Amino acid sequence: MTLGARIMELSEAAARHSEPGPGVTRLLGSPEHQALLRDLTGWMQTAGLSTELDAAGNLVGRTAAVPGAKTLIIGSHQDSVRQGGRYDGMLGVLLPLVVLEDLHRHGTALPLNIELVAFSDEEGARFASTLVGSSALAGQFDASILQAVDAQGVSLAQALRDLGSNPDGIADLARNPEQITGFLEVHIEQGPVLESLDLPVGIVSAITGIERHKVTVTGQAGHAGTTPMELRRDALVAATEIVRAVDQHCRQNDNLVGVVGELTVTPNAVNVIPSRVELTIELRSPNRDIRHAARQRLFADLDARLAATPCQWQHDLVYQQDEVACAPALQQRLARAIEAEHFWPHTLFSGAGHDGLAMHHLTEVGMLFVRCAGGLSHHPDEAITAADADAAARVLRRCLLDWEAHTE
Repeated sequence: MTLGARIMELSEAAARHSEPGPGVTRLLGSPEHQALLRDLTGWMQTAGLSTELDAAGNLVGRTAAVPGAKTLIIGSHQDSVRQGGRYDGMLGVLLPLVVLEDLHRHGTALPLNIELVAFSDEEGARFASTLVGSSALAGQFDASILQAVDAQGVSLAQALRDLGSNPDGIADLARNPEQITGFLEVHIEQGPVLESLDLPVGIVSAITGIERHKVTVTGQAGHAGTTPMELRRDALVAATEIVRAVDQHCRQNDNLVGVVGELTVTPNAVNVIPSRVELTIELRSPNRDIRHAARQRLFADLDARLAATPCQWQHDLVYQQDEVACAPALQQRLARAIEAEHFWPHTLFSGAGHDGLAMHHLTEVGMLFVRCAGGLSHHPDEAITAADADAAARVLRRCLLDWEAHTE
């Protein structure tokens, strides 16, 4: 069986641990998560790894210690969005697992220590939190989020206990940066670039910065049949100016994307003029200067556009996360391995957030993207091929075995 075929086999098995319904729904601390951990523990041990479920719900698999060597952390997350795909997150656990399993089966020694980490939570689909597992290892965990509750009133702390973890020990999980040589993550691209270039893998240059704004547009409700058009204060009509402006501004720079992703209309009745619209604006860029400049231009334009309407508006910045640049040395390592496998080492940035946003506080970060069909992700039809999984596995294996030869 090829490495790619083995990766697809384990991906299929992991995807069975899901709530009923389309795609994969596996939330932090859920019965589905607990069942996956049991299988994943067995797979890691078959690969020759010693395993530990830590206080933050991370499953950590460790290779046999290499005296005097530093540790490379490899991994991704176990959780999913609701009705997501089977590769987002899990590919970054299962692909390196299969590589380590293959090395173990052939008795191939590694020049460094490896911690394979299946992070407990990155998506935050159950609680108002993200990067739970990776922030703990990076020493950035905010203990206050343990009190966050889900829709049924279950706390994050309880969800971790349901996994068999003891959240009281999270503060002790922070790794010593002097003992760590880097963090590598393999992930599906979640975009169409590699497919458009007919490449199985790519090197990530940076993980995008993100900012989110909450916007409220206020007009006046009225009877939709009796209020003359010229006398209306239609908040939804004014809000459409925001939607159009965001789209137009984000099309002006290849390193900027944005969306109005949520929109709530009040009173949301078929025969009533909308009196209030609440919406969100999200901007993403791998360059904070581009993102900040776009924000200034966008909101200056919106001030002008909304001033020309009979409605009022206000906006608040509610979330901001700066980008993380991937370490040049790790990009070079991946490039050498990709070239050695006879592929072109194309570099692209990640428009999605990843565990590297937390891990960069601990160590240098590197990412390898794998082509996904149609660039589709967070969707039941998310797909990769066994051939591409095999190519990525060979690149990772070569990168690990070549580590000692190229010490930056």
